[in-house]
Amino acid sequence: MSKFIKLTTGNYLIVHGFDASNKEIVEEVTVPQKMVKIVAIERIQSISEKYILVTGSHGRLMYWEYEENFEDLQKQLLNNELLIA
Repeated sequence: MSKFIKLTTGNYLIVHGFDASNKEIVEEVTVPQKMVKIVAIERIQSISEKYILVTGSHGRLMYWEYEENFEDLQKQLLNNELLIA
């Protein structure tokens, strides 16, 4: 059974792959307003203080800016036994 986390996301980056020089092909997306999302834990690759890195369709990676506090996210993951500290 999948587990999910609620996040408020803003602007984001989509990595579409790599060019001939092995440089990431990145699309920057600016959104008019933040959006609340329910995200499957399996999609999360990492969380930093600014971005949550998630997998998307067609093998893409996305770096979402998020509104929640990093420490609060960490506690939420710990409390739900989704993080080993």
